[in-house]
This record gives sequence, C-alpha cells and structure tokens, in this order.
Amino acid sequence: MQTADSLARRAGAGQITATEVVGAALQRIAALDPVLNAFSAVFTEQAYRDAAELDALASTGGSYGPLHGVPVAVKDNLAVRGCVTAFGTVANSTPASADCEVVARLRTAGAIIVGTTRMPELGQWPHTESGHGGITRNPWDTARTAGGSSGGSAVAVASGMVPIALGSDGGGSIRIPAACCGVYGLKPSRGRVSSAPRPAMWSGLATIGPIARTVLDAAIVGDVIRGNTPQDRYTIGDPEMSFAAAVRTEPGRLRIGWLTHLGRGAPAVAAEHVRAVHATARLLADLGHHVSQIRTSLPEPGPVFLPHLLAGVREAADSVEHFERLEPSTRATYRFGKWVTPRVLRLAMRARERMASRVDALFDQFDVLLEPTLAQRPPYAGALGSGGAATHLMSARPMAAFTSLWNITGNPAAAFPVGVADDGMPVSVQLVGRFGAEVTVFGLSAQLEKERPFQSLESTSP
Repeated sequence: MQTADSLARRAGAGQITATEVVGAALQRIAALDPVLNAFSAVFTEQAYRDAAELDALASTGGSYGPLHGVPVAVKDNLAVRGCVTAFGTVANSTPASADCEVVARLRTAGAIIVGTTRMPELGQWPHTESGHGGITRNPWDTARTAGGSSGGSAVAVASGMVPIALGSDGGGSIRIPAACCGVYGLKPSRGRVSSAPRPAMWSGLATIGPIARTVLDAAIVGDVIRGNTPQDRYTIGDPEMSFAAAVRTEPGRLRIGWLTHLGRGAPAVAAEHVRAVHATARLLADLGHHVSQIRTSLPEPGPVFLPHLLAGVREAADSVEHFERLEPSTRATYRFGKWVTPRVLRLAMRARERMASRVDALFDQFDVLLEPTLAQRPPYAGALGSGGAATHLMSARPMAAFTSLWNITGNPAAAFPVGVADDGMPVSVQLVGRFGAEVTVFGLSAQLEKERPFQSLESTSP
C-alpha cells in the first residue's frame, strides 16, 4: 500500500481519484477482515459518497487537504456521525448525531472514514478480544494477539487495509498494538489532542493519536488532529514547528538515555527487546547523539495507574445505554473497582503530579529516553478466555510495564518498529520525549527510519 502522503498528493493532483483509492481499500478490507477481524463497522456506501464529493471538488480545481482522499479507520470509541459509538460493546445502540472533534478534523483535511475498528470492551485490556466481537488477529501470525486496546486500528494499518488509523492510549493502547503489529504509533502529550466532546478521557490518562506505516504519515495525522477546544480539560500550547516539518528537519545532537529493565519486582524483559534497545542505542551513537545508560530507576506506575484504570472503566460503564449488556468480565471489573471512590481518585491524581515532577527531573539530563515498548513477546491470542479481573490485570503487566508510566506523566511516547525477531514477529522500541516535545520524538523517529526503514508484511513475504 502507498503512504497516506503519496495518496493525498496523487489524488490532489488528479493522478488518481479518491474513488479509486477508497475502492482499493474497501476491496482489501473485504478480502482480509474476515480473517483478521479488525473492523467493527465498515462504511462502504458513505465512503464512496464522500470520495465522489472529493473527486467533484478536484475536477473544479478546488484546494485539497493533506489527507485528500486517504482512507482512514478510527477506533470504536471515537464518535462518527451516523454510527453507534460502541466502545467495544453491544451496550450502546444510538448512532452518534455528530463527529467527535478529531474525526471532524480528519474530514476537513480530506480524509475518508471507511470504518471503525475493534477494541476490547471499554478499552480495559491490552488484548483486542471480547465475547461478542471475537478475537482480532495479528496479521504477522494470526495465532498471536494484536495487542490492545487499539488492536483493530493497528491491524488495519499493518495489513495494508488502510494507510493510517486513529487509536487512543490510556496505558499503552496505541503503542502496545503498534509494537505487536510492527507499525509506528504515537501517544501525544496530555492536552495535545482534543478529546471533545468529552472534557477528558480516563481522567487525563488517555489521549488520541495516530498509527501509521511511516513516521511522516503519523506526523501529518498528528498535525491534523492536534489543538484544543473550550471543552477540553487539558490543553497545551502549539509546538515550535509542525510535526511534518520536524520529520523533514535534522533533530540535532540529542542526549539520549536508555534502559532495558525496570527494577526489582518488574516483569522479565524478553531478550529480543533488550538486544533491540542495545542495537538502537549503538545506531544513535553512530548518528552523533550523546547516548548513555540511565542509572536511576523509573517510578513504579502501578499504585497510581490502577485507580485511574478502574475509575475509567467504571465511568465508561456508567455511561453506556444498556449496562446489563456488558460482558460478565466487565461487570466483574466494575465491581472490583468499587474501592476507587472520588477521594481515592483525587489522591491518585495528586500522586500523578508528583510522579510527573520526578520524571521532569530526569529530562533535565536527557532529551529522549529509549526503552523497550513491551516486556514480553506478543503472546498468543485468547488471553482473556478465562479468569477474573485480578487475573487479567496481572496478565496485562508485561504488556504495559514500559508504557503506562508515560500516561501518568503525560509525556509523548512512540512505538518504533526496529525489525523482526527469529519468531517471525515484530520487535519495537519506545522513544519518550519531555512533556510537549512531540517535535523531538518525530524528528528522531524520522532519522532512525531513514537509517533503518520499517519492515512491512509485504517486505517479509516470499
């Protein structure tokens, strides 16, 4: 599949029509999704109508946006007018009357929304599985998990059904599936992207971001969706340059700190991930950056993250139209989280601020942190087939061990694919910037991508 940038330029120049681009995407979805199960809804008729409107605009010489004619998928928790915002459940039944802010911005940029993507119920797990929605399969190995909770979006991009997709990330939900599926995924800084019409997602832990097959495509989407509205509880000032410009600009000599383990009691880290961090650190040093190992331990996120997670699940469950339709495991998590009273959540949010201050001090020494994205290799699918909430929480630890801290602190963090291991599955490292410094993360990601281009599924096929 061509990049979003290439498709938009060709469609805008009249070299290809938006109808042809969308038709190719819909054909690929029809061919692959019965096996991969990435989409919860596909908007075939509406997508063709939207494409026809863009083609009519192009025929009259009208201006076009940076995503002109590009087919895009969005996670099932983002409102698309005329579609039920399901949150991975069957507990909602009323179609949305309007697009949410980020979907509206995608349309303004010329994107065509071709469907919504699967997620675990209420986005609570790093595996995209549910009783009613089935298992979303990893395109590299359909026996493996796609990760979660934005698993459908990552699979749609990795398999080439669409060039770009939106996910949301409250504890690693963009980066985990991006790592499992071998694509690039960025969690922006808290407040960088509007959550409207909601004032915040998961008390500020979650934000919306891009999943793509190139850094430039992710940056273009990031530029389209960034910015705030009066409804947003968390806001941040504009970056010093556009994200797309950052991709095209050398990042300069950066101070990069790396680590591969999280200390006593943390999950063991797969040897493939340790080697990937070491190899990436050597490459960064060869590129002229000052690279050194981080000797201090990072804060343990669990005691702060867990109350936010459980409060987020309870808030989402309370908002559905038909609570009784939620799956038994979700209702069990709801009961398990009863101890997270408003007072407990306020205390957790204060602890979150203290943890962010501690991390800020680390970024006085470093511009970017390099670490694994996942502790474990992508596990086999079916992780949510048995056990209760406590069992699922424990099984999720190795998936979110390196990601959840950055939701607490609000720092931007990207899952960057660095190759394929002997097990035939992708390997990913995580790049973390200081708060508000997506420009640095994008710039360094682009420099790395130039030296080590991403391996796609097509490039590994015989």
